[in-house]
Amino acid sequence: QEHWLLSTVFTSCELGVFDAIQEAQRPLSAEELSVAVGASLDGMERLLAACTGLQLLETHQENGQVLYRNSEEASVYLTRSSPVSLYHSIQYSSKTIYLCWHYLTDAIRDGKNQYEKAFGVNSKDLFQALYRSDEEMVKFMRLMNSIWNICGRDVVTAFDLSPFKVICDLGGCSGALAKHCTSAYPQCTVTIFDLPKVVHTSREHFVTQAHNRIGFHEGDFFKDPIPEADLYILARILHDWTDQCCVELLTRVYKACKPGQCLLYEDGSGPLTAQLYSLNMLCLLTAAGFTSIQHRFTGKTYDAVLGCKDT
Repeated sequence: QEHWLLSTVFTSCELGVFDAIQEAQRPLSAEELSVAVGASLDGMERLLAACTGLQLLETHQENGQVLYRNSEEASVYLTRSSPVSLYHSIQYSSKTIYLCWHYLTDAIRDGKNQYEKAFGVNSKDLFQALYRSDEEMVKFMRLMNSIWNICGRDVVTAFDLSPFKVICDLGGCSGALAKHCTSAYPQCTVTIFDLPKVVHTSREHFVTQAHNRIGFHEGDFFKDPIPEADLYILARILHDWTDQCCVELLTRVYKACKPGQCLLYEDGSGPLTAQLYSLNMLCLLTAAGFTSIQHRFTGKTYDAVLGCKDT
């Protein structure tokens, strides 16, 4: 049933049901919504009933007709116009992440990724698969934006980062976390270090000239020199790699750090999950050379871990 519930949310967002109600600025009938999103009346009635059951929509009757309005949660998180919308995250989950899970049985049998079946891309590299076209890259970067719109500020303010004036966001992607840094700490500058095509897309779609304290450095953090900084950020990066690759990357960051400089890392939240992630990060950061490792809970999806290089 969980799959049915998620499919209901995926389809409602893709059709624009919540957007149509938001734009109308009034409750709408099933017939009005079916016309607005280009769907059959029978199908729309069934979808609206499911959304009502999930408490994403609220109903009332007027002149014998059932009218639908967004719940507060749907207005905040499921409409595209909301500043903390999860719309792009939901769409990416529907079109990409769930597509990978569809081939889980094959992946278990073969012991390897199923990118070719899922995406038509024969690649051992995750990001070559995710960035298989400019359009797909923008979708992925919108996913990152939507995640950090919800909890980015909590991550960058979990510790007082004001002493760090020069920050380097490794794999900073769309710049969403960099924007939270420059907003929370007006004296800092942030350099996003990412692949050339990611930097180009970020400049074109996400980071404007108005963000004048955010800069870019093109490169591969496994191969190229890491820019100098007072603080390095690795957010939603290490989970993409094996522990061996993680220690390799963390060691490169450690060598780039001067004594007293630090690394900020996010980890998964939740009582048990956070504790296990924190323990794993203690092992990885210690293996790379970092000391004085601290963990802070944010109460959101991601918590924060700070590791420093001895003075």
